[in-house]
Amino acid sequence: MSAAILTIGEAARRTGVSAKMIRWYEATGLLPPAARSDSGYRHYGEADLHTLRFIRRARDLGFSVDAIADLLALWRDRDRPSASVKAIAQEQIADLRRRITELEGMARALEHLAGACCGDERPDCPILDDLAAADRPPEARRQRARGLSERRRA
Repeated sequence: MSAAILTIGEAARRTGVSAKMIRWYEATGLLPPAARSDSGYRHYGEADLHTLRFIRRARDLGFSVDAIADLLALWRDRDRPSASVKAIAQEQIADLRRRITELEGMARALEHLAGACCGDERPDCPILDDLAAADRPPEARRQRARGLSERRRA
């Protein structure tokens, strides 16, 4: 199929991008508006599929919509400096590392809370107490969780 004309459903199947996301990518400008049949159905060609696969892979790597738009522009510009592409990738690496650090901190906090919870038949639960005390400073929540944990062990 050299000049395949595909429906949105077939484009979704071939690219692994849902029809809903394809429409959204069109609405946000990441994907050019699809050609339309006389009856109004969207039609996609091989170039569209290639762009959708590019977008999907970029999303898999965690790039934001704005970064993907920049990458698409660079991809289409054959005179681009690779330094521009590398700079976007390095920004993404830094963002991923920051998010990993945040996720590790959340895991440690939950491990602490789960460790402070007896997990028995009593209704006391430092996990729920911590969630309910979100308006208190983090140190006050940690002190309360430690206090509940120590009382339960006694």
